[in-house]
Amino acid sequence: MVTCTLETPRDKAMRLVREKDKIEQEIAEWNAVLNANNIGMREPLVDSEGFPRNDIDVARVRHARHRIICLQNDHKDKMKEIEVALDEFYAGGRADGAGPSNMNVHQPNANGHVPNGHIPNGHGSNGYLPNGHASNGVANGEAHQPPPRNEASIEQQVTPIALVVNVCEGSPADLAGLRSDDAIIQFGSLNSRNTEEPSLAPMEELVTHSIGRRIQVKVKRGNSVLNLVVVPRPWQSDDNRQSLLGANLRRITN
Repeated sequence: MVTCTLETPRDKAMRLVREKDKIEQEIAEWNAVLNANNIGMREPLVDSEGFPRNDIDVARVRHARHRIICLQNDHKDKMKEIEVALDEFYAGGRADGAGPSNMNVHQPNANGHVPNGHIPNGHGSNGYLPNGHASNGVANGEAHQPPPRNEASIEQQVTPIALVVNVCEGSPADLAGLRSDDAIIQFGSLNSRNTEEPSLAPMEELVTHSIGRRIQVKVKRGNSVLNLVVVPRPWQSDDNRQSLLGANLRRITN
């Protein structure tokens, strides 16, 4: 006799996150092909005379670009599936009164890799809190209470220093997952606590000195805070504008 085991909302969410991770890993591998050829998603593959460039592996780059576009579309679809699964997961938790306190599913960074968010299971010491510590409240027979929050500290932590005005398709900012209207909370080592300069000069200087290097970026998008990684590199838009990010930012001062 064959026994069918129904997939729980939590199991479904975890499976989808694993599938998402595989997509991001493959995006990272194809991005490595572009990086090896010192090229991005938009630069021309022919020289000024219309011949294939001899400084890159044109066929390999063309295939890598195609795969990245396909995988990015797959990733968007997978994120929609995860969103539905999370709704089911939270709804189940509310129904039995033991729902999770938080779940993080991050957007991909420039290399296609994102930090994995723990999916809490709500069962005693096996349930992970957002800070990575196991919750033992249920195991001790106590009702779980959220840890006390320092509102002043939280407010300071989420104070944005810049707003993303627009992002060019295929640019380093686009590959990192930055979107228009994202509020930048942290840009590398820069945040509201150490950046009093009313201009974008500190951020521009950091970008200039970080070509080919990873910059950790924390943004507030709606009610979510996302951890992204952008890798500045020379990039040219369709209208021949030169940039290292491919995004317009507006400084926010308090």
